Amino acid sequence: MAFEHAIVLTGGIATGKSTVAKIFAARGFEIIDADRIAHEVLDAQHERIAELFGEGFVREGKVDRKALGALVFADEGKRRALEALLHPLIYREIEKEAQKLDALGKPYLVDIPLFFETNRYPIRRSLVVYTTKAQQLERLMQRDGYDAQNAQQRIDAQLPIDEKRDRATYLIDNTGDLAQLRAECERVIGELGSEAASEE
Repeated sequence: MAFEHAIVLTGGIATGKSTVAKIFAARGFEIIDADRIAHEVLDAQHERIAELFGEGFVREGKVDRKALGALVFADEGKRRALEALLHPLIYREIEKEAQKLDALGKPYLVDIPLFFETNRYPIRRSLVVYTTKAQQLERLMQRDGYDAQNAQQRIDAQLPIDEKRDRATYLIDNTGDLAQLRAECERVIGELGSEAASEE
C-alpha cells in the first residue's frame, strides 16, 4: 500500500519547508518533492496549458510559471481549472515514488505544500513547518521579490498557517534563526526514531 511509512512535510508558502527538507535529507531521510513533480507535470502538459490559458503562457515547450501563477492567483476559477488538470497527474507520480520507498520500510517525507487544502493524500502523519503570518509575508516578499499585495494573494490561497499548526502530528517552529530550526529538526528526528524503536 502506498504511503504506509510516509510523513507529509507541509506548512505555508515561505515558512521554510525546503530548508527542513534539506536538513532531513542530510540525516538520511528520503524526500518526495511534490513541487518538483508538479513542475515536470506542468511542462509535460504545456500544450493543454496553451489551450486552457493561451499561447502566451508557453515558451519553447515550457510553461512560464511566474506568468501563469500571477493569472491563477488572481482568478479562483482559473486556479481551479489548473488544479483539476494537474492534481490527478501529480498524485499518480507521487504514489509511484511512494510505493518504492514504502518497500524500504523506513519513514520518509512527502513534501506537499497544499496537503490540507486538497485533502487528496491518505497520509496519516503530518510535519508542519510554522512561522508567524508576519514572518511568512516578509520572507515571501524577500525571497521571490513580490510586492505585499501579490505575496498576500499567494498566502491567502492557502489555509491559514495557524490552522495547519493545529492539525500537525509533528510541529517544527521556524520563528527563530537557522540554529533553532536545526535543533527543532533534530528534536523531531529523535521523536521519529523513538517511535520506530517502540514499533519493533
